[in-house]
Amino acid sequence: MSQSEDKTMDQLNEEADIAADYLEGLLDIADYDGDIEMGIRNDRPLVQIVADDNADIKNLIGKNGNVVDALQQLTRLAVQQKTGERSRLIVDVDGYLKRKRQHLRDLAMDAIEDARESGDAVDLDPMNSFERKVIHDIVREEGLKSRSHGEEPHRYVTVYERKNDEAEDGEISTEQDVEEDELEQNEPGLSRSKKESAIDDESNSQQGESAFDVEDSEDSDSE
Repeated sequence: MSQSEDKTMDQLNEEADIAADYLEGLLDIADYDGDIEMGIRNDRPLVQIVADDNADIKNLIGKNGNVVDALQQLTRLAVQQKTGERSRLIVDVDGYLKRKRQHLRDLAMDAIEDARESGDAVDLDPMNSFERKVIHDIVREEGLKSRSHGEEPHRYVTVYERKNDEAEDGEISTEQDVEEDELEQNEPGLSRSKKESAIDDESNSQQGESAFDVEDSEDSDSE
């Protein structure tokens, strides 16, 4: 059972409330006007910073989402400090994650089409753990398979048809890849050796943990 499944709705709402208070304080410090919206999606708290015409809010997204990623990590730490438990809360700014997911869907569908037409495996550009997880889920939905290769920050996804199912030597299995990507989302900065050890420890007690999906039920894998 995953950590999020162990938490009650009251606990998830408490995390969202703590996160909202923390983000409101940051907005006040930065003198940015923005509203905070809260919700629960797929057993994970979601807190969004929204604004109608405030261009300053877009500064909280940053290049390739690096600022909103940092905000999310800081907010999770703030929640953990209050509750004493690790949080898998998601922070979004101005609908960035929804737009990003649509862009990733377009990339995934192009790769799927190429793989189907050519019969060859298609390599995508390096992506972070969130992006890889989204790709895996879309590929699975379309009936193909995918695997991740390489080391961060150059780790990338390969999309291929099921008939090309044999894993090459040294290739990370899809199941392990999902666990690694999930762990990277929740504990960024782990070295690969530490990450693998944590996966081994966590897999004994937390099988099947799924990550957050802005739209549906994100972050299952393309078995």
